[in-house]
Amino acid sequence: MIRLMLWTGSLKSLLPHALRRIIRCNRVHISNISGMAEGYNQANVLILHKSLADDFEKFCHANSGPLPLLHRSKPGEWKCPSPSSEPDNRTDCLQYRKYEYGVSTGSLKSLKDYSEQLKDMVAFYLGCSFSFEKVLQAAGIPVRNAEQKCNVSMYKTAVPCYSISTFSCNLVVTMRPIPESKLEAAVLATSELKETHGAPIHMGDPGLLGIEHLSKPDYGDPVHLHPGDIPVFWASGVTGIEAIISCRSPLAFTHYSVCTFITDLKNDSATLRSSREVPQVHCISQNPLHYSMVSAEAAKKIKTIESLVGTDPGNRGIDPLLRPGELLKACLSLSHARSVLVTTGFPTHFNYEPPEENDGPPGALAIAAMLQALEKDVAIVTDQRAMDLNKKIIEEAVQIGILKEPIPLLSYRRESADSALEFLCENGNPGRPRFDHLIAIERAGMAADGNYYNARKVNIKHLVDPIDELFLAAQTIPGITTTGVGDGGNELGMGKVKDAVKKHIKNGDVIACDVEADFAVVAGVSNWGGYAIACALYILSTCEIHDRYLRRAVGFSQSQKKTVWLSALPSVTKEEKLLKALVQLGVRSGKSASLEMEVDALPFYNTHSLMIENLLQEVQH
Repeated sequence: MIRLMLWTGSLKSLLPHALRRIIRCNRVHISNISGMAEGYNQANVLILHKSLADDFEKFCHANSGPLPLLHRSKPGEWKCPSPSSEPDNRTDCLQYRKYEYGVSTGSLKSLKDYSEQLKDMVAFYLGCSFSFEKVLQAAGIPVRNAEQKCNVSMYKTAVPCYSISTFSCNLVVTMRPIPESKLEAAVLATSELKETHGAPIHMGDPGLLGIEHLSKPDYGDPVHLHPGDIPVFWASGVTGIEAIISCRSPLAFTHYSVCTFITDLKNDSATLRSSREVPQVHCISQNPLHYSMVSAEAAKKIKTIESLVGTDPGNRGIDPLLRPGELLKACLSLSHARSVLVTTGFPTHFNYEPPEENDGPPGALAIAAMLQALEKDVAIVTDQRAMDLNKKIIEEAVQIGILKEPIPLLSYRRESADSALEFLCENGNPGRPRFDHLIAIERAGMAADGNYYNARKVNIKHLVDPIDELFLAAQTIPGITTTGVGDGGNELGMGKVKDAVKKHIKNGDVIACDVEADFAVVAGVSNWGGYAIACALYILSTCEIHDRYLRRAVGFSQSQKKTVWLSALPSVTKEEKLLKALVQLGVRSGKSASLEMEVDALPFYNTHSLMIENLLQEVQH
């Protein structure tokens, strides 16, 4: 007979086989095994009828983040040699749950009374996040649930898993508070531990997962955040319990949510295979708080693209306006968006009809084309007087092959104090925004005195609808992020760099846009900023680390759509055809007002065409 003083400290140092034997003999008086048998993997155990086993295995492979499959037993096999030696899945969990037709009908200390039924049942052992808590601690990251001597918090989310046959449920997550300064360290520590869920699937506001109250977990205990902590969420194997409930099997068993199975598998921290797989963490929103992830390789490519388009062949003096890193953050935010509103149009040529310049629409369409390819909702808002012109431009873009189909064209006029709110949100409700992201590219922006100026300090307010109000309203609506793209500082969104504009740009003290965006992408030509956003979105979409984070580690990689995304990128041929169409429509070059193959007095051939080629070369490098 085993006679031990069993307390938490001694259990942590026990080897798995000894701990399993103690549990089997019912000699331990604890409520969960978080932190037990340090250095060894723990497993969620789910047992169901053999007729469902193949489909459940497919369900695990389709949702490998929450359900990393360590072992599948044979029917009636309760001694599984793969994850451990001399185990007995009928007795080696502290507690079990019994489910009948999807309803929990009791908790059990042992399944031995069901040995006959178990002959026709299959046990699945799934990775558990308890296993990586020691890895976090070794990296100097506090594990708050261990500090607070309670179980980790687990929550049902609004994120659907990929369904297989009768298995259909939403993702369940664990939450661990992590100091903001250690977010990247937590990601690095867990990203290669695929058998224990890998990297987090969300960092920031729990509402973005559909979790209403952190103080009310669906499983486990509430864990309190310290000042400066960020809620970080990992996919949880408890998702498997929700899947068992969803299939409504006549009989199934699972471990109790906090009473997992101790395996003999060592939980060794994996070494990252190459620098391209090193994850980076970036904050992309403060309201709601939201962080995203990207590989170091993808981030480096996007940084190179940002540098390329930040060159200044027109000698505008934009260097002091450049904000390195803004392109990456803007595109990470766009990647998470479902619905995007784009605006463009700078009527600098007030003596001509139309007064628009040809910098802006090509960049806007390049962004819209990639958003379409990524299957996001996208619309364009412009001045009422320019609706017919923009309709023709969109039709040309479809004919050329830039857009796969026409996109909605909207106008905005101020009719009341709530007009912007009514436009941006369903029934004017700030809790139900129609758009997640607003982009302004080469759009006339309001100056501090309420007027709109071209680069020559001419007031063109009579030609501009107050679309700025949408960006101002977005600052007060949680969940809407904004990006401004410009090349001179008088464009909508460039209020973020207005001090630099006033100091370094000719006439900047008068023309500087006063309305800021969350992100300011400054380029030598605004169209280049649009091309850069399209290219960066492509890079993010083909980044495995970002793709996994974006889909919350459920479902499959979208890499099979790579060809579609590639075809949506701007090309010299498509942009040449579009510029010719703009010339035919009377849309002129910005600086020179000429109807030639140029933008901002820079020739298309060997300047704009070369920029497009360089961007594409970097994308496909």
